[in-house]
Amino acid sequence: MMSFDWSRRSFLTNSLGWVGTASLLAGSLRAQSNQAGGPLMAYVGTFSSPLRDTLPTQVDLPPGNGRGIHLFRVDRISGAMSAAGIYEMGTSPSCLAIKASGSTLYSANETDRVGENKEGTVSAFAIDRSDGHLTLRNTVSAGGAGPTYISIHPSGRFLFVANYFGGSVAVHPILSDGRLGDATDIRNDAGKLGPTKATNAPPGSFAFSGHDRTHAHMIQADPTGRFVLHVDLGLDQIFVWKFDENKGVLTPNDPFSVSLPAGDGPRHFHFHPNGRWFYSIQEEGSTIVLFDYDTVTGQLASRQTISTLPPGFAGSNFCSEILVSSDGKFVYAGNRLHDSIGIFAVGPKGDLTFLEEEWTRGNYPRSFSFDPTGRFLYCCNQRADNVAIFEVNRTTGGLKFTGHYAPVGNPSCIVFLDLK
Repeated sequence: MMSFDWSRRSFLTNSLGWVGTASLLAGSLRAQSNQAGGPLMAYVGTFSSPLRDTLPTQVDLPPGNGRGIHLFRVDRISGAMSAAGIYEMGTSPSCLAIKASGSTLYSANETDRVGENKEGTVSAFAIDRSDGHLTLRNTVSAGGAGPTYISIHPSGRFLFVANYFGGSVAVHPILSDGRLGDATDIRNDAGKLGPTKATNAPPGSFAFSGHDRTHAHMIQADPTGRFVLHVDLGLDQIFVWKFDENKGVLTPNDPFSVSLPAGDGPRHFHFHPNGRWFYSIQEEGSTIVLFDYDTVTGQLASRQTISTLPPGFAGSNFCSEILVSSDGKFVYAGNRLHDSIGIFAVGPKGDLTFLEEEWTRGNYPRSFSFDPTGRFLYCCNQRADNVAIFEVNRTTGGLKFTGHYAPVGNPSCIVFLDLK
């Protein structure tokens, strides 16, 4: 072991010099990086209560601490976020999506009813590329109550909506100016509801959230755009649709669906970058299921089931988000109540191996996202009213807390836009 015989004063003097030099260097690098790349914006969707003078019609939804869509500037070097404004709205814009061109942001407004309309809504916003600020373009009915998830077709011509409380999915055309048209198709889920006890629940679990009725929780096209998949948590099923890009219409595939274990409650899914491996996370069963996906036929075949929790866990947990790293080497799974992100290595055939879990620095992590570079992971801690920021080790898959938080009331979703 090496030995150093420095005086305390000498150490402090040298340390202060290093700190000063490092600070100047970091500041210079930060300025160069931010200037070279242009501003990086983050948009955080929240659960928000109706706001006086901004929403004259009656809205049904639980109280929320958010104020609408919160805007932030992101430091590319440290990952830290600084507040840059709020687009105030009281209809809980809980899920956001940005068009590939960067011209338009869309929100799913997770309400049961606005005025006399017993449906939620979806909105389109123009993005000012000079400062990232939003201007409302239009708002249309979602095709069901409680829209909880939206995604954009690879062509950029359609927006898909999953209505959690309505148990339906809808297709909306995206018009040439970015506004949303009325739905070209609405499909209502139907079938036998799963039990209140999940097949794969941890020992002692009382996790029950969505087997009282049909609950469409996510919808997204496959990478080819030829098929659209959506999950219904209450039915414990993943549905596969053929998609007519000319008409904006969904047609049942053959086979039309695959079933998850009874009561496990599929919530979200994510395709591996190779397009052939499909990972589904179950909210009440606390599992990830790996499926082989046939890009030609749209068929799914399950191959592995693994817990999202560390060995030996007992009690209740509700899973939330699942993400595959852009290089396809790691999978990240959100655990609410356990308040962790499970980290898994992806094997040569897509199989997962549990590596470790990282505490989210807040409770009830509803979702998380990578920044455009994949260097940072941003976790929306819904009940802690913050977004916690982690640095990603691209070699090991590990997460290291940066020490940075962003205060946001009931954050639900975060998306990024490079203002180049």
